[in-house]
Amino acid sequence: MSSDRDALKADFLAANGLGQARRQPLTGDASTRAYERLFPITGPSLIFMDQPPKAETAPCPPDATVEERRALGFNAAYRLAAGRVDAFVACARHLTGLGLSAPRIVAFDAGAGLAVLEDLGDGLFANAIADGADEAALYDAAVDALAVLHASPPPTVLGGEDARWPLLTYDGLALTSAAELFVEWLPKLRTELAFDAAALAEWEAAWAPVLRTAEDGAEVFCHRDYHAENLIWLPERDGPARVGMIDFQDAVKAHRVWDLSMLLHDARRQVTPEREAVALDRYLAAHPWLERERFLADYHALGALNVARIIGIFARLVVRDGKPKYEGFLPRLWAYLESCVADPALGTLRDWFDRHVPAEARR
Repeated sequence: MSSDRDALKADFLAANGLGQARRQPLTGDASTRAYERLFPITGPSLIFMDQPPKAETAPCPPDATVEERRALGFNAAYRLAAGRVDAFVACARHLTGLGLSAPRIVAFDAGAGLAVLEDLGDGLFANAIADGADEAALYDAAVDALAVLHASPPPTVLGGEDARWPLLTYDGLALTSAAELFVEWLPKLRTELAFDAAALAEWEAAWAPVLRTAEDGAEVFCHRDYHAENLIWLPERDGPARVGMIDFQDAVKAHRVWDLSMLLHDARRQVTPEREAVALDRYLAAHPWLERERFLADYHALGALNVARIIGIFARLVVRDGKPKYEGFLPRLWAYLESCVADPALGTLRDWFDRHVPAEARR
């Protein structure tokens, strides 16, 4: 961290009455953000978010063409939001406006990439369950919170005058980029794999109907990173508000099964088939107009794409970014993927994996 960045952060805190707060660095994640816990002289602790704008390529302009997005880089083509502070602020306000629990925004400077947030505590779902919390109650609440989120028509633009952000659609280019992560990065981790031009053409053709389903079904505000290490248990609150949400700055307008796949195909902790079935039944009960078989078919198809995407991302984190811990999550992800493609409708995809990724490479 440069001295200039340190000075900018100190000035921001001082300007917002927090210059004397004690600062405690928090463990980082797979992103370019950094967090600290602030302990003001008076009042509750707060969270200090540092997202250096220059650490990311440009976000997607709402009216950009496919060619322009590809030229701008990975974020514009695939990720869309690029982790911006104004996106976080706008999404947080949308979530709290629905009665859900996102951090209250205490202060922010979008241009500087800095924000001070309400501290929702350390009760991540993964930790709370490990410490003895009732897994069923937490997952039921997480599904109920999604039901609230997905029930509200997604706005085209989020936030107010001081932090406006477009809610872009998880579209064909972004979805194609998601699928490409697998075939680009897994062979760099599993060097015994090599996908030739024919295999890549088959890959693209196999995913084509899945991508159409995903784009045609884009109709809800999608958190996009909804899993047990981004959800905080707040038992003192009521109903769906017991689910504290963080890391939602990459939100998009997408198919409703994306968030369910993130929750139930969790790379970092095992979600059993029994827990998955209960959660899907609960979500369907909250949406009685959904046709069950169609919904489950979409969940399996888009779940397979989501898991393949994450395998590609984790391979990249290991190979490019030198973060070996992510390799340890791959066996669980392969098990989720194999469960998804067991759906008879996904026989073409299942056959591709069987021919091109032997069992010994699925580790």
